[in-house]
Amino acid sequence: MCGIAGFIANSQNKLELKSIVKKMVDMISHRGPDDTGIWVDESSQVVFGHKRLSILDLSMAGHQPMHSKCCRYSIVFNGEIYNHNHIRNKLQEVNEQLLEWNGHSDTETLLAAFESWGIEKTLNECVGMFAFALWDKEVGTLTLARDRLGEKPLYYGWQGNTFMFASELKALKVHPDFTCEIDRNSLTLFLRYNYVPAPYSIYKGISKLPSGSYVQLSINNKELTSVTPYWSLSEVAFNGQSKPLNCNDDEAVSLLENCLGSAVEEQLISDVPLGAFLSGGIDSSLIVSLMKARSSQPVKTFTIGFDDSDYNEAIYAKAVAKHLGTEHSELYISPQDALDVIPQLPLTYDEPFADSSQIPTFLVAKMASSNVKVALSGDGGDELFGGYNRYIWSRSIRNKTNWMPKSALQILGLSLGKISAPTWDKINNSFSGLLPSQYKVTQMGDKVHKVARQLAVKSDFDLYRGLVSQWQNPADVVIGGHEPDLQIISESPEKMFKDIEHRMMFMDASTYLPDDILCKVDRAAMATSLETRVPLLNHNVLELAWQLPLHMKIRDGQGKWILRKLLYKYVPQELIDRPKQGFALPIDAWLRGPLREWAENLLEESRLINEGFFHPEPIRIAWEEHLKGNNMHNQLWGILMFQAWLEKE
Repeated sequence: MCGIAGFIANSQNKLELKSIVKKMVDMISHRGPDDTGIWVDESSQVVFGHKRLSILDLSMAGHQPMHSKCCRYSIVFNGEIYNHNHIRNKLQEVNEQLLEWNGHSDTETLLAAFESWGIEKTLNECVGMFAFALWDKEVGTLTLARDRLGEKPLYYGWQGNTFMFASELKALKVHPDFTCEIDRNSLTLFLRYNYVPAPYSIYKGISKLPSGSYVQLSINNKELTSVTPYWSLSEVAFNGQSKPLNCNDDEAVSLLENCLGSAVEEQLISDVPLGAFLSGGIDSSLIVSLMKARSSQPVKTFTIGFDDSDYNEAIYAKAVAKHLGTEHSELYISPQDALDVIPQLPLTYDEPFADSSQIPTFLVAKMASSNVKVALSGDGGDELFGGYNRYIWSRSIRNKTNWMPKSALQILGLSLGKISAPTWDKINNSFSGLLPSQYKVTQMGDKVHKVARQLAVKSDFDLYRGLVSQWQNPADVVIGGHEPDLQIISESPEKMFKDIEHRMMFMDASTYLPDDILCKVDRAAMATSLETRVPLLNHNVLELAWQLPLHMKIRDGQGKWILRKLLYKYVPQELIDRPKQGFALPIDAWLRGPLREWAENLLEESRLINEGFFHPEPIRIAWEEHLKGNNMHNQLWGILMFQAWLEKE
């Protein structure tokens, strides 16, 4: 795991170019504290910088930037190619000269593959997580590429006459040509999703390279090609559901065990200590179980706990670790420990990012990094196997309302939504004392508004967007902001999948997974110089998941059915079955308590007016409602994270 950066210069001398790129990679030294590499091609003015976290081949044979034997290709690479030894063997079958290798790094394997196969075939052969920049001296082309699911980040774009790229935005910001102009349209997207979705970034002129794609720049005419996909989630999902597996439950569980087990075994490759995050939930417990079954060494596991039982999963993780016999470490943190992380968040995430589970993710990564250099994670299970409550909830709403005409549903939804959430809460509170405990509803207003949005939508994409949106009309909050279209797929989800659950799972896997979940884990872990690996996102596992019929994912109102059945082969059911908890913190209460002064300062009306990004009125109304006890923390956390980020600009 590493950090990469570079640019195509405009006739500066070599010393100046080296000085600039060194500043760029020094800004991301946390991604690779073990080695630094800088290279300048004076004839083309291509400049590469690299920071290395040594995982495979710890010797100088793994040093980057690295050049191919024929000197045609030069590369800076971030990630791991888990099947690189298999690729080496395939190359050597047809080219005996490749028997002589300088070392055993996957970067050297990549360069040999580019020499023999070219770019697209090499990308399709690779199993792993990666982002890289490749200079082809022969044709004068710079290629940027990213892994299939977007585990590793890559930003790029023009700033004036300079083309630049990097693993993180902070590396770009120190380049003298970087303008740091905030894109207000991207800001509207951020307020809706609490993250900035690809291909957008918070800065004008800078894009995120979408997952599963590459882009090329010709040095001769300075033209950037359109983004080219080499792997398509749309195709995989559509083809899988068009021709689902025809097998019984036991056969499906066995197929998944073999496929996921192979992915886990592949990802155990390492020349440094390795462990796993363990929350005690289904996904992480399954990954650790498969690690234990395939590892000749004791498995190290890590979890954090909270004294507040509503947010504490450490007791479940400890029970699973004890059953599996792992070397388990746990750390109980106080609210102050979590609060102390908040000032670091703008620097860790580079652009506004407001998934509050970023705080415990950073803390567990920090704990693990003091013991290992690589940690496996259970991310991806919810999106691939139907784990989120919104999938089940959407089906329930549809089943209960499908007898009504669409126009009547829209009228009903609009009518329910016109009554404010606080008013619904007051109505609910006036009757709650008369109802039995099983019929009492918490946060009534928020839930009624979610149902109202489901009823009033015209399409499943609108339904999905309404469910995951924090601000329903963010362009009304951002001054001068116009929300761009988010093109997830060329066709509507209704045409691609017959089940609403699969439509929503696809949309989550396309956006929320790479731009929120994987971004959160990558930045939190790399800030502590820890590599994370995600076996559930091996593309073979993903392709199998999309071949499974819905009843093997969601059954009897419960998600992740097949993951549960597989996990029960390793861990007793009673240690696993409990309500979904998530990796959350009591942000709502903290904003009324220890974070109140901090938040009030960032949301102060005159400050909002002077900064000129937000209309103060809707924000102040939300803040006042929250202080009264009507939870608005999801909307406010996004505003606060932008304000805290802006303060560091």
